[in-house]
Amino acid sequence: MDHKNIYQFNVKKLDGSEINLSIYTNKVLLIVNTASECGFTPQLKDLVALKNEFNGKDFEILAFPSNDFGGQEPLEGQEIATFCENYGNNFPVFDKIRVRGPYADPLYKFLTNKKENGKLNSSPRWNFHKFLISRSGEVVDFFYPFTNPTSSKIRKKITRLLAADE
Repeated sequence: MDHKNIYQFNVKKLDGSEINLSIYTNKVLLIVNTASECGFTPQLKDLVALKNEFNGKDFEILAFPSNDFGGQEPLEGQEIATFCENYGNNFPVFDKIRVRGPYADPLYKFLTNKKENGKLNSSPRWNFHKFLISRSGEVVDFFYPFTNPTSSKIRKKITRLLAADE
């Protein structure tokens, strides 16, 4: 069986319960490591706008708060959820994880390592690094933190992925 997709991973929700990423099978995903005290934090509202733009399509944004960069995610659990609600959050935000280094969450070890994902090497260098995932759960691209979620570059790739597999 080919394990070059994200559906092999379980992730924790903010309430501590676990889900398997296979619940997102056949959806195009944008996976983002977020933080509440980062210069890029206003991108949360852009992520909300992006989600709204593709509302009703097989598209989802998955946010993984991380404290790996500059200690910019001091919040925990429900505090993170409450903070994200300030931005009108309309996508799942998961429990805080490590996204780089030897203690990185297994999902992020997969996303960042070409040996595991079969496609690319791209380790987040800061908060709001974005991975684009195809309907088949494969890593297809990444965008650096300074690439705004609503940029035409990201929107065109999402549109193309949504159209390609329909």
